[in-house]
Amino acid sequence: MSLSTTESSLIAPLEARQDALTKDLSALVAIPTGPGPTARLHECRHVLCERLQRLGASLELIPGQPRPPWLREGPATPADVAIPPLALLRFEHPKARARVLLCGHIDTVFPYDPAFSSLSIGPGTTRATGPGCSDMKGGLLVAIAALEALHAAGTPLSWTFALVSDEETGTFHADAALRAEASKPRTKGGYDCGLIFEPALPDGGLVLERPGSGQFMIECRGRAAHVGRDFTSGLSAVRALAQAVSRACDLADPANGRLVNVGPLEGGTATNIIPDTARAWGNIRYFSTHSEQHLSQELRALESISGGLPGTRVELVLNRPAKPRTQAVENLAILARDCASDLGQQLPFGTTGGVCDGNNLQAGGLPTLDTLGVRGGGLHTTQEWIDLRSLVERAQLNALLLHRLASKP
Repeated sequence: MSLSTTESSLIAPLEARQDALTKDLSALVAIPTGPGPTARLHECRHVLCERLQRLGASLELIPGQPRPPWLREGPATPADVAIPPLALLRFEHPKARARVLLCGHIDTVFPYDPAFSSLSIGPGTTRATGPGCSDMKGGLLVAIAALEALHAAGTPLSWTFALVSDEETGTFHADAALRAEASKPRTKGGYDCGLIFEPALPDGGLVLERPGSGQFMIECRGRAAHVGRDFTSGLSAVRALAQAVSRACDLADPANGRLVNVGPLEGGTATNIIPDTARAWGNIRYFSTHSEQHLSQELRALESISGGLPGTRVELVLNRPAKPRTQAVENLAILARDCASDLGQQLPFGTTGGVCDGNNLQAGGLPTLDTLGVRGGGLHTTQEWIDLRSLVERAQLNALLLHRLASKP
């Protein structure tokens, strides 16, 4: 295919928005949305919601669910601080034949650091660095710019934009609401597909499948005793934990898509006291339901069922199911690649070991593409960067993709 006159008119105005999008990105990056007391998630959410509401979208805030209390990673939520909600912005076009669920996260992994708190553009370059510039505040902006282009062109598309506040720590707060939204029947306001604006692969490519991910904790209990005076009556929880961790790590089978990592660990209070408590936290990844079930069963088998000491308890949550490369996902990716080709862009297909909210949406039954965001790299490091040219390029790509989804018979 080549661009129709309507499509050319749709994407042409985006060409002139490079400076405006760069300015918008700078403003978003300057709002700290990482873990810690300085996080201003509400402010960032408000900025994005206000922009989408100007397109006629209605706002629904769905209260977040609590995280499992035993999880180690991610910020602890004080009792007097509300769990962040999931924001759903809904737009219904009276003539729409298609409905799309768009999704992105506003949180980053970076605690506030004055030395890395803004968008920094190198002189004479299109490369900029800053917390969340690629992952994924740049992605949020290209999605909104695409919707603004469709709105200006009058494209008959209905959409919902889900803004997640805790993707970087597992989407525990928003998971239930996301899956419920993704699983709606088409006859009751459901969707044709899901689009997520995680950063593209380094070559600009799309990820068509992802592993699933789960979190676990191993807790061992022993009996405390003075090392010198009463060594033989003590039972070391650390020793029990070491044995359990060794068995857990032995479950890793990378050749068959089963990954197990353990860390951090804690146990004991002093070297002259036999420790009565020890804990370890870990992560598992799996590419199939069979591997998910195998790892789950084997981790559960570490538990002591006798009730005696030393004892072992396992907590496990499988928060992101595997996201397979289905025919529906492949068809959607081919449509996106055709759009890229007609724009003179390359859109190869690739793989990753990472997980994202695309896992959650597809677990709800919705075919989903989840790397439609900007080009960049250095993710989750203080060298995170974005190619600023991709702001316009990916806005055009997403506008064209949404237009063609709206135009499908």
